[in-house]
Amino acid sequence: MTENNSYKEYTDFIMDKTVTLLGIDSPTGYTEDAAAWVKNEFEALGFHAHITGKGGVLIELGGEDKEDGLFLEAHTDTLGAMVASIKSNGRLLVTPLGGMNANNAETENVRIITKFDGDYEGTFQLENASIHVNGEYDDIKRTFENCEVVLDENVASKEDVEKLGISIGDIVCFEPNTRITKSGYIKSRFLDDKLSVGILLGFAKYIKDKQITPKRAIYVHVTVFEEVGHGGCASVPTGVTEAISVDMGCVGENLTCTEHKVSIAAKDSGGPYAYPVVKGLMEAAKKVNADYAVDVYPHYGSDVEATLRAGFDVKHGLIGAGVYASHGYERSHRDGVENTLKLLVIHCKKEGVREAKLSYSLYLFGIICHWMVFVFFYYMPDKKAIY
Repeated sequence: MTENNSYKEYTDFIMDKTVTLLGIDSPTGYTEDAAAWVKNEFEALGFHAHITGKGGVLIELGGEDKEDGLFLEAHTDTLGAMVASIKSNGRLLVTPLGGMNANNAETENVRIITKFDGDYEGTFQLENASIHVNGEYDDIKRTFENCEVVLDENVASKEDVEKLGISIGDIVCFEPNTRITKSGYIKSRFLDDKLSVGILLGFAKYIKDKQITPKRAIYVHVTVFEEVGHGGCASVPTGVTEAISVDMGCVGENLTCTEHKVSIAAKDSGGPYAYPVVKGLMEAAKKVNADYAVDVYPHYGSDVEATLRAGFDVKHGLIGAGVYASHGYERSHRDGVENTLKLLVIHCKKEGVREAKLSYSLYLFGIICHWMVFVFFYYMPDKKAIY
């Protein structure tokens, strides 16, 4: 893909902001620092933002029609773990936060964030992790019951660990290991969904720089409990008629999306997305030559489905840059970022639900008026007097 120069600046901006956000630990339940950073970044662009009661960030991007608003949702909470118990040998048994998988978490560096005594480093390892000692190493199924955090401290007992200030309920953050390659790939844990937060920041910058006033009111909600299913359940402004999750697109077997495309989801584990929204997103992508894929995701759920389950009466959709190896060491590409940005820009310039109905009503009214005039002139008794 040849990058459009008009979007290159914004793609660079998105990649830079994403890298910064990835460097802020924010497992579900420990998101205050990341949320504060997101709020400050949107405010620096000139938009009003505030922290919600649940700890997310709600941003107003402006727009004319507040009775036909568009709601864009992404999340900054990530996978992680929590200390569940301290073992007698000084190791930590942890419980996953969200869908963290022991298979791809094994051997990762971690930080334990204590409640009152700072943070400590360690490694998430299989019990008895030395291959030269454990003859069953290859055959053991990795779970959170037989893996543990080995602290990088001189501890050998539960009491040693407790003296450090580590206790049950402390947060365990996994190292993201972020890299951007010369060929434009970005590799990191937690691109789901910090890459999308970066994209929405780039979208906001685009609106500001181009001095765009959208026809519809546009809101952004950066949620902090998506990975446990209730991030999008609240904070929907009055007047919103359409909600779109901006979250990762899946890349894998039997799917058409790649890291270079923007994904438009037709269906996931929560059922089909709103047909008019899916169709409208496809039409918008074609209009700006955004490389896109439409797929069905069998093991996926999104913030916008939580919004619907909470009872909000909106049409819904899901888009996002293609991401490979989801919930593991993930990979995307700046092409996918640009295509997602292009789709957002064109979709947000479209007529909303209420405006489209109004336009159609005016169209019908025009046809009726046309025929009334025709009938009037045709049946006038003295047509010559008219001319």
